[in-house]
Amino acid sequence: MRVIGIDPGLRRTGWGIVDVDGSRIAHVGNGTCQSAGTDLAYRLSSLFDQLRAVFAEFAPETAAVEKTFVNKDGVGTLKLGQARGIAMLVPAQAGIPVAEYAPNSVKKVVVGVGHADKAQVEHMVRMQMPGVVINGPDAADALAIAMCHAHHARFAGRLEAALERAGA
Repeated sequence: MRVIGIDPGLRRTGWGIVDVDGSRIAHVGNGTCQSAGTDLAYRLSSLFDQLRAVFAEFAPETAAVEKTFVNKDGVGTLKLGQARGIAMLVPAQAGIPVAEYAPNSVKKVVVGVGHADKAQVEHMVRMQMPGVVINGPDAADALAIAMCHAHHARFAGRLEAALERAGA
């Protein structure tokens, strides 16, 4: 199964792709989509086009997007929500399922602590994928999101198989 993790942001949207085979996770690619210009509509369009190109190149089978947390800056949260909409629209248009994970859930799976900082997340991604060259902190977060989804999908698959064996 090929998984893309997406860390949405209006200036930079990180993406990370892994292949999952049982308990084995292999790095495929990662990067950052940079929005251009100052006009919000143009920036969103730029992110959309770049993310579509990633999907065309790597053909992921499932996607995971980080959920937005609400902060004190309401305008910033709304703009982030619009970038997150792009991050969910591209996989939906590609016909693949989209899962959503809270930042603390991703950190708990990858680091073991729900309140880990970005440096800890990147360190653990590097530990689990030795030799990977990461295209910045947003790409590291996206790889962590993909790893989180792979972890959840693996256990969901085991549950489905157990229910099937039990005749449920």
